[in-house]
Parts: sequence; C-alpha cells; structure tokens
Amino acid sequence: MQKRVREPIPLTLALANCMIKVTHIISNLDGGGAETMLYRLLCRMDTARFENEVISLTDLGTLAGKIRLAGVPVRALGMKRGTPNPFPVVRLGQWIRKSKPQIVQTWMYHANLVGGLAARLAGQIPVVWGIHQANLDPQLNKLLTVWTAKGCARMSVWLPRCVLFVSQAALLLHTRLGYSARRMEVIPNGFDLQEFSPDSAARLSLRRELGIAEDALVIGMAAHFRPEKDHRNFVRAAARIHNSAREVHFVLCGLGVTRDNQQLVKWIADAGIQSRCHLLGQRTDIPRFFSGIDIATSSSLSEAFPLSVGEAMACGTPCVVTNVGDSALIVGSTGRVVAPGNPDALAEAWRELIESGPGMRRYLGMAARHRVQQHFSLSATVERYQAVYEKVAGTAPLNMREPIPVSCLPANPGLPVSEATLGQRVSSKANL
Repeated sequence: MQKRVREPIPLTLALANCMIKVTHIISNLDGGGAETMLYRLLCRMDTARFENEVISLTDLGTLAGKIRLAGVPVRALGMKRGTPNPFPVVRLGQWIRKSKPQIVQTWMYHANLVGGLAARLAGQIPVVWGIHQANLDPQLNKLLTVWTAKGCARMSVWLPRCVLFVSQAALLLHTRLGYSARRMEVIPNGFDLQEFSPDSAARLSLRRELGIAEDALVIGMAAHFRPEKDHRNFVRAAARIHNSAREVHFVLCGLGVTRDNQQLVKWIADAGIQSRCHLLGQRTDIPRFFSGIDIATSSSLSEAFPLSVGEAMACGTPCVVTNVGDSALIVGSTGRVVAPGNPDALAEAWRELIESGPGMRRYLGMAARHRVQQHFSLSATVERYQAVYEKVAGTAPLNMREPIPVSCLPANPGLPVSEATLGQRVSSKANL
C-alpha cells in the first residue's frame, strides 16, 4: 500500500491564525501628519491579529505618551537630527533582531533608509516603506532630505517589499524619481468620523473664547509654522478680505503660530489685520476648532495628503485649498481649489463662499463630510494597511519574491495616470 504523503501547509495559511508583529520605525514623534497617522493606525489595528511596536530614530517626541497609552511599546534610538551616522544602523539592527518582527514598516525618508538597512542586517526581514511627501523642492526641503529621497530611489528596486504612498501625487513624483513602479501602492490618510464630527456648540464657544461677535464669520487654518504651509499667503489674502462690509475674523493655530512668532506678527501688522487675526498656538481641541469656524483653509505651497483638510471636512466645514498634492482630489466639488502662492485667488474663493451664505456653506460642509465618509474613513485606511501587512507576512520568505503590484487612487485633475507614466499596467480604483 502506497504511503500517503502529507502536503505542506502553505505559508499564507500557516500564518492565518498567527499574530503578525510589526515594528514601526519613524524619524520622530513630533506630531506631524505621518506621525499622527501612525498613532491613529496603532489605535485601530486589530490586536487579535497584529502586535505593534514603535522605534523613533531621534527622541520620543510629543506622541510617545499617547502611543504608550494605546498599549504599544515605544523607544528612541537617540540619533542626532541632521547628522548622518552609520553606527545607529547597527544598533537598530540588533534591536530588530532581538524583537523578531515579521515586518518592519518605516515612515518617511530617513527611516526608510536607516530602518530598511537595519532590517536587512537583522536577517532580511521584509520591509514596507512609507512616503508622505509629494514635493522635493530644495527651497522647501533640507538638502539631506532631498539626497536621502533620491538615494532611496535606487534602493527601492531591492530593499523594500512594498512602498506605500499617502497620496497619488506622491506616487507620481517618486515614479519620476526612479522608484520601482512594480511595488507601489497608495493608501490615503483616514479620518475618524466620530472624533471629527459637526458640533453646533463649538461655533458659539469658539467665538466667546476669541471675544468676538456671535454672528462673526470666521476663516481658519490649522498648520505648523513651516515654509511649505505658506502662512504669508493666508495673511495676504486676509488683507484683501479685511475691508469687507461684513465682520470677518481669521484664526490660525499650530506649532509656532503665536504672538511670539515675530515674522508672523510682522506679516499680520503689515497687512493691517491685527484686530481681526487671532493666533492660538498648538491646540488639542482640533475637532472643536474646525466645527467652530465657517471656512477652513490650506494655503500650502506643498502637501501630500493634508490631514487638516480631511479633518475640517469631517467636521462639516467647507474648505478652500491650494492645488498641491492631493488637496483637489480630497475636496472634490465640496469646496474651492486655487493656485498656490496666489493671495488674490485665495481671497476670491473665500469671497465666493462668504457671499454664498450660511445655507450653502452648510450644504457644502455636509457634502464634504459625506465625501470623507465614502472615500477616506479611518476604518478603511486601517484595513488596507492590515491587508498589506498580511500579504507581506504571508508571502515573504527571507529571499525576495514577486513584489506587490501597484494599486492607486484616481489621479488629480490635470495629472492623469498612464501606463507610460508608471511603466506598467496600473490597477486603478473607481473614480471618486
């Protein structure tokens, strides 16, 4: 009688009932867009299927405490910012080898480089790169960042198992830089519609905090004070609205957006809007902020997928954005899109929404919230990350196999995706 040979269990099936450990490596935890998205992802991932840990290349930053409260271990490698040093790569490799993750997920260029190499030193653990940038203009970025991004283009052919982009614009930029088009996917930022939701009481409470009339119209922006956010564009546009017959106030919040910021204060004084412009600094009540204003704004010169725009939309507030990154794709027809660096265009878009009246603004705001619910929910974003992790963990032995195919969102208006652009057949999702 011929002995029956038991066939081996496929690796994907063997891992189906196993916990997948993911080590997330990120440049810092200072609370920017990528760091915030990492925190939200960790809070929502299925703890029955995934175990997470976080390593910051520099220091613990402002988000470490919140991540720990979510039950995720955090530690810092202690690298000095802006100082290339190969020795921490070895130490990081030792940490990874001891931790024994199935996947190393890196966030942003420096972590992609350092974390990717360390994962190789630790035993060729599969690496997933994360890219949250769609502009490498040397005037807006440090030279080290530009060099690192370009250097990673060559390494993208052999080092990462998959490259995840936060926006379609980021994918297109990096394809042109030479990143391997065979292993790219776009996963947009996602938003919690319970945390970010319309709040009728916020309108009154914000105006009382500012000491302005209850019926005052308020235009606001939440952004750290950085060159790419172009606060000067916002201030110049505000100056053009200042002489409006109706009382309009302008509210700015974010890191460095205070009266101690001499450059910003000078711009406001030169614009003659000192009595109408309110600087609130960094806030922890962003849902209340966006629910309390009438029009949200992104005046940026550069974005990939701005969190502030999706957050405002989820709160039911219409947005005026500059046409950078995926901002136009996010807003769609629920707001206004203008050219970057053009205060006249920004002011005109504000004026259109002001003159449209509160009824139309409420309608656009509800349409904006519905758009986020349909296309940019946090639950859908988390599921897509988890699907990538399961695929990588289930199909990635020590030697590299066939990479994960491209999957991307529809292109921005005027920025079509083609087979020639990506160098291969693209599997596109339905138009938003």
